Amino acid sequence: MDHLPNMRLTTQRQIILEELAKVTSHPTANEVYDMVRKRLPRIGLGTVYRNLDLMADSGVILKIEVGGTQKRFDATIYPHYHIRCTACGKVDDIDIPVQLHINSAAAAASCYEILGHHIEFSGICRDCQQKKQSSVN
Repeated sequence: MDHLPNMRLTTQRQIILEELAKVTSHPTANEVYDMVRKRLPRIGLGTVYRNLDLMADSGVILKIEVGGTQKRFDATIYPHYHIRCTACGKVDDIDIPVQLHINSAAAAASCYEILGHHIEFSGICRDCQQKKQSSVN
């Protein structure tokens, strides 16, 4: 976790980062707050929100935003894709190679300098599939 060249790592930020790194569930700010409060009982929700946004803006963590849904946060900052359950909102990493050729195709098709891309897949997670099956039976 020493990849923070441009950000001072306060005790609060260190604990937020440690708690976020423990999970792969891409928690919302409220979920991160619940996790961090176990170690810092007096921390405020606003403090967690501000620190998550600052760390995302600095590239320390990823902020996953899709229109109309709560922001989620990810301690894994290398390029990777996500998949979201349309039934429950759960977000997981999807282990497929990042398609870098998309950047060149986008550059060729536009007048933009392409800095990167984000792809999010959608589907129904295994838990929701099983719930749907058991409600049908």
